Amino acid sequence: MDDVLEQAALGTALTCKKMFGEYALYLDGKVVALVCDNQVFVKPTAAGRALLGEVVEQAPYPGGKPHYLIDEGLEDRTLLQRLLRATAQALPAPKPAKAGKRASRPPAPR
Repeated sequence: MDDVLEQAALGTALTCKKMFGEYALYLDGKVVALVCDNQVFVKPTAAGRALLGEVVEQAPYPGGKPHYLIDEGLEDRTLLQRLLRATAQALPAPKPAKAGKRASRPPAPR
């Protein structure tokens, strides 16, 4: 995981969070890629496809939606940076988190 963050070299704008034993990569608050079984899967966008040309689409986990599997693109720092930035720009803003719902109960008698 650290290798991917280091290779992307996007500083604090690129973060990762562990999810279900794998990792999600966030750029500017948007999930742009998943790292599953030591493979990088970038969310599919028209901008990403334009940068990559030929793409290998594969689900990052069983039952998942196809993403772009990035193998050789990891070696090219400039391409990886452009791909992650273009993907983040193409994705919609994340939905605001909903406040936790509390059951409206009367206070317990004392």
